[in-house]
Amino acid sequence: MKVILLQDVKSLGKKGEIVNVSDGYARNFVLPKKLGVEANSTNMNDLKLQKANADKVAMEQLEAAKQLAEQLETKEVVLKIKSGEGGRTFGSISSKEIAAAAKVQCALEIDKKKIQLPEAIKAIGVYEVNIKLHTKVTGKLKVKVIEES
Repeated sequence: MKVILLQDVKSLGKKGEIVNVSDGYARNFVLPKKLGVEANSTNMNDLKLQKANADKVAMEQLEAAKQLAEQLETKEVVLKIKSGEGGRTFGSISSKEIAAAAKVQCALEIDKKKIQLPEAIKAIGVYEVNIKLHTKVTGKLKVKVIEES
């Protein structure tokens, strides 16, 4: 019997796949536990529509990420940090502070987990910070660190 999986099943396959299983396995395990549905013409059409919709949503998300990356290229975030003699700073700038400053200064919602800092910012200057917006899109945000008076 052919079955369309509604969830990932460890021994069978991933969600949305069409798999062949024995009639008893389908009747006694897959169908009663709502892990899959029989692969008839109605369910096959539903699966095609769902896949088309998922592809459309994925393309929209990719386009939105590309637009946000273009916006980020033109923006600059200014952060202040206390420093002592010789330009040495007290503490460092974290991704949480960068996200908060971007929200206030540029009106951009950036998740702090998506900000990729190779190492903590511990000096005054201008830095380019990578922001992972999508699996295929990475934006760059300019962060200017100045001395707090």
